[in-house]
Amino acid sequence: MPGLEAVGVGRRWMLRLLALGLYAMLLLPGLLRVVYKFCYSNNVRRSIVYGDQPRNRLDLYLPENIDGPKPVAVFVTGGAWIIGYKGWGALLGLQLAERDIIVASLDYRNFPQGTISDMIEDVSQGISFVCKNIAKYGGDPNRIYLMGQSAGAHISSCALFQQAIKESKGESTSWSVSHIKAYFGLSGGYNLLNLVEHFDRRGLHRSIFLSMMEGEDSLKQFSPDIFIEDPNVRNAVSILPHVLLFHGTEDLSIPPDASISFVDTLKRVGARAELILFHGKTHTDLFVQDPLRGGKDELFDYIVDYIHAGDVDALAKVAMAPPRERLCPEILLKLAGMISPF
Repeated sequence: MPGLEAVGVGRRWMLRLLALGLYAMLLLPGLLRVVYKFCYSNNVRRSIVYGDQPRNRLDLYLPENIDGPKPVAVFVTGGAWIIGYKGWGALLGLQLAERDIIVASLDYRNFPQGTISDMIEDVSQGISFVCKNIAKYGGDPNRIYLMGQSAGAHISSCALFQQAIKESKGESTSWSVSHIKAYFGLSGGYNLLNLVEHFDRRGLHRSIFLSMMEGEDSLKQFSPDIFIEDPNVRNAVSILPHVLLFHGTEDLSIPPDASISFVDTLKRVGARAELILFHGKTHTDLFVQDPLRGGKDELFDYIVDYIHAGDVDALAKVAMAPPRERLCPEILLKLAGMISPF
């Protein structure tokens, strides 16, 4: 396929697209149930407009009963900066809403519709919208948690850290880092310099990746693991929320070293940071297969307990809640894990 090679779409990338199709087919029984719940649930507010761009939309997942202000998770989906979509957060949103947590799943411009600056701008605008408007939907504006997965973890961390830098310099902002109680980064990459060649080996060509990130000279600018050590931005560290990173030890898409290094850097500059590694888990286990499996889930339970920490009534309701429903047969989950392109 010389034509595709010429524009940076290699054979490995095409094979991964094929594997992605097979992966989705195997998980289809579970995914269709998620789609059905998303489409017909009375507790989902779909495609709320938060900005002027075509992709400036968010989906809001609400608990069954809004009997008081609820904590809020703002979620930024992954998708290799190319296929991110707010709908990828549906399973997480539905399941967290069952635990009395409101979830806002943000959409944002993808490449080539936009580059990394546009993505960060969109996500920051979405966070601002949630901070200003979530009370109308029963959310507690004083208990907002920011969460991103994969590319979404990179984008959301950039949005958070850039906001902290602006605030520390006294610049005018549309939302405050103080609104964010904690940041959850799942399977993210935070040093782009270390990922360029890695992604190229896995089929995402260097030329495409650099185009997304606005050129090689911009990689440090969009690498929180690097720019947070700049002495000129050290004042921003003191206003950052608690940063919690989660990563599977068998993640081949973004190796766990990415989170290990970032936490080490954050601690070195004085930020509150914590890393939890999940032994034997891959890039998709934590976000797709395990949630579809239902039942106990270490990552899900940790996030729920963290968000509800200090709320005795909420924790009591969580303890009494039925286990999460299995949505996909185990054999299909195992086969999907074996051919996952991620």
